[in-house]
Amino acid sequence: TDRYVEIWNLVFMQYNRTSDGVMHPLPRPSVDTGMGLERLVAIKQGVYNNYDTSIFQTIIQQCAKLSGTTYGNSKDTDVALQVIADHIRAVTFLIADGIMPSNEGRGYVLRRIARRAIRFGVKLGLTENFLSGCAELVMEEMGSAYPVIVEKKSFVLEVIDTEESRFRETLERGLQILEEAFETHCSNGGLLPGDIGFQLHDTFGFPLDLTQLIASERNIEIDVDGYNAKMAEQRAMGRANWKGSGDAGHEVSPIAEVKSKTEFTGYTETSHEASIVALFDKNGTAVQTLTSAGSVVLDRTPFYGESGGQAGDTGSLWVGDTEIVVLDTQKPTPDVVEHQIDSPASELTVGQKVLASIAVGPRLLSRRNHTATHLLHAALRKVLGNHVTQKGSLVTPERLRFDFAHHKSVSPTEINEIQRLVQTEIEANSSLNVRVCSMNEAKEQGAMALFGEKYGDEVRVVCVPNFSVELCGGTHVEQTGEIALFHILSEAGISAGVRRIEALTSTKAFEWYQERSDTLTEVTNQLRVRVSDVPQQVEKLIDDKRKLEKELADLRKEMAQLQAGDLMDSVQDFGGIKVIAAEFNGDMNAMREEADRLRNKLGSGVVVLASGTQGAKILVAATKDLAGKTVHAGNMVRALAKHIGGGGGGRPDMAQAGGKNPSGIPNALAAVPEVLTSH
Repeated sequence: TDRYVEIWNLVFMQYNRTSDGVMHPLPRPSVDTGMGLERLVAIKQGVYNNYDTSIFQTIIQQCAKLSGTTYGNSKDTDVALQVIADHIRAVTFLIADGIMPSNEGRGYVLRRIARRAIRFGVKLGLTENFLSGCAELVMEEMGSAYPVIVEKKSFVLEVIDTEESRFRETLERGLQILEEAFETHCSNGGLLPGDIGFQLHDTFGFPLDLTQLIASERNIEIDVDGYNAKMAEQRAMGRANWKGSGDAGHEVSPIAEVKSKTEFTGYTETSHEASIVALFDKNGTAVQTLTSAGSVVLDRTPFYGESGGQAGDTGSLWVGDTEIVVLDTQKPTPDVVEHQIDSPASELTVGQKVLASIAVGPRLLSRRNHTATHLLHAALRKVLGNHVTQKGSLVTPERLRFDFAHHKSVSPTEINEIQRLVQTEIEANSSLNVRVCSMNEAKEQGAMALFGEKYGDEVRVVCVPNFSVELCGGTHVEQTGEIALFHILSEAGISAGVRRIEALTSTKAFEWYQERSDTLTEVTNQLRVRVSDVPQQVEKLIDDKRKLEKELADLRKEMAQLQAGDLMDSVQDFGGIKVIAAEFNGDMNAMREEADRLRNKLGSGVVVLASGTQGAKILVAATKDLAGKTVHAGNMVRALAKHIGGGGGGRPDMAQAGGKNPSGIPNALAAVPEVLTSH
């Protein structure tokens, strides 16, 4: 009933109720008011529905015009128009605020909202991208009050358009699969299996609530438990295969139960004495003595435990003159460092003193790469925009890997500019400023906190003056000049909205350049040209190769025709249908041309050609008067392909097959009369 219209509600917030039902008083009780902008406008404009206000009507009427519908004539149409108008406002503001479509966290919320709006647009018959046009209307309506959405207009529109294009590419196929599933499993309503909902999410980007929405229109429910089971299975596989930074879901190691904290000294020291506080065998069982491969926990260590994307240190533990090789260093908890060792030459015992010494060379390379990731991150934001945020990283002595949020591939020009910015900062030889401070102080410095990451009361801030400020617990160079060289190896997408850059620094980058230089020198010597002339010479060689390949193909075709002779002499009649069935030793292109020539000469009939060149091939061609009526070339070639150990198919007038058994060609040709009459 519209007798009562809620225009304002008040919520008195006094307690926080925990999962056990206990009510805990809030430190600052408050009153929340539900009197929003839309309700105020509804009162002023004398309407009972927020969507009937001018705030929404501009977008609603535009979408109605685009789709050829009228607002107010149909409940289903009205709901679709309202969803689009509501969702596009959220999408516009979220992207302007730096959130990118992704498959996790806030980005996933954004993606779900956008894709739900797109689906309703499709339901209205909007076959072309329309969301960015709706976003422009939002900017016109609200840009004066919220200038940020206008300032970032081109970026916001580009992200929206890219997301819609990406979803539309898979939407049609996903809807088709869903319709087929409805017919198979839910012809009279019922429950759709959860694995189908998961497939739509995993393969076609259908959020579960979108699948549920489409299903609800047919009074069908989704097996949510089955969906969640498949999702949990995938996440478990992802954790098992994961390597990098930020993972908090891996199985807890028994070593994490160690109560003693390991003091990390590796920021300033590379070797010192330490005491063994715990030992574990290779199965993770705590032991008092260790004589085989296992793990060692020390009271203090210069070894960096793998975390934040940086690989763990390697090195040695020394007991007198006896060396125990440290293969890797892990960090099962923020307070415990685990040294994974090879079989010791002598017995290790809890409480024993050892000399802990890292392999300095790999550490130096790792810290150069780590600082380079900070420079890369800053350069990416300067070149691509402030929406770029870190999504993961891996720093090893050999190379660095950096994953970041961005909606499209990075162009060669942008890659060059990113490399130039990083290299310029390296050559500036700036001294890093590293300090431990409160989170508030870090934010005042401009440090970025990664969404979803947990930070303590105190954080470590790594600053490259006037270029980069980040929260980081890893090891870094003292001056950027130590990095020496920076080179991007590759840039590629690893998932929707997430890109990956792999790069080299220092001696590894030099080795890469040296290898390429040697290769180029070898090429110039073989071509007998200057370096500057290599591209032109290679292009000429490619052109010459194409011409020779064409000439060779033409010659092969002529030879095949000569070898075949006049196949018109081999015309046979089967059931009133003229048939040519013969071997023709050419490639598939030559076979098609010969089949066309013979069909034209036959006027009415079927041509079957078989070739043993580079495997076994069969081609069936039928004239137009027979194709699809008396003869189906696709069905014929599938039956004949069994004789050559292969398969194939095609149109009623022409089809082809391939196999691995050329010796079966005579049998295939002999079977043509039987296959013709049965297909």
